[in-house]
Amino acid sequence: MNQPSSRAASVNRDTQETQIAITLDLDGSGRCEIATGVPFFDHMLTQIARHGLIDLDIHAKGDLEIDAHHTVEDVGIVLGQAMAQTLGDKSGLTRYGHSYVPLDEALSRVVVDFSGRPGLVYQVDYVRGRVGDFDLDLLAEFFQGFVNHAQVSLHIDNLRGSNAHHQAETIFKAFGRALRMAATPDPRMAGQVPSSKGSL
Repeated sequence: MNQPSSRAASVNRDTQETQIAITLDLDGSGRCEIATGVPFFDHMLTQIARHGLIDLDIHAKGDLEIDAHHTVEDVGIVLGQAMAQTLGDKSGLTRYGHSYVPLDEALSRVVVDFSGRPGLVYQVDYVRGRVGDFDLDLLAEFFQGFVNHAQVSLHIDNLRGSNAHHQAETIFKAFGRALRMAATPDPRMAGQVPSSKGSL
């Protein structure tokens, strides 16, 4: 990445199942280079970067000969770790973010709180279980991995949709936009942590 901001991080994670390398810059322009070996998942991750205006590089090699589970989950873990690094003590942040995103007949709502406490509520009933070869159940694993390691509270609701691709895409676009809102510096909170406890 060219001239990364102070809100940038690079994280690598190597296990016997996956090798993941992620670099993100919260103050980017939406530029991304994503290669996980899972095309539909790459398409979803691209939505986070473009709609969150996050510069994002993700390179993953996983045991895809078994299935995509470890790759998808571990990308969520490492993205969460990178997000936690960029946020630091969270002083000056807006902290909360939300977004509603439609795509034709589909509509999703995502709400995030950089709370310091991991919590995921994922209310999504896909109209079918797969898009191509991709098992949509794995998206919950991605978000759970992210939440656990970013230490955020995340509510995801697909409100309607009759096309599974559209349902998933609205979720990822809304997720990117909610992150963007929550991570935006609030000039009225400069130097302050947005919590009555004084820490998050």
